[in-house]
Amino acid sequence: MEENRLDKAVALRYDQDQDAAPAVVAKGRGLIAERIKTLAAENDIPLQQDQVLADYLMALDLYEEIPPQLYQIIAEILAFVYGMDKKY
Repeated sequence: MEENRLDKAVALRYDQDQDAAPAVVAKGRGLIAERIKTLAAENDIPLQQDQVLADYLMALDLYEEIPPQLYQIIAEILAFVYGMDKKY
């Protein structure tokens, strides 16, 4: 049976005053992924769908900061999220 590549979710936390880089605070597949997505929706946290990025982030440990190789793509996502927040 082939794994459903869309059935995963990763949540990041970033506080620019406290954190050197965004860190993985939740990740999972199946029911855990669905719960992460539900909590995001309930808290008006936008979702970004990028399966390649999700694969990289799933390989990190919980509370591990993202590696410098991912800074650019995460910065683009954060800029999008912050822009949305200001818009609404």
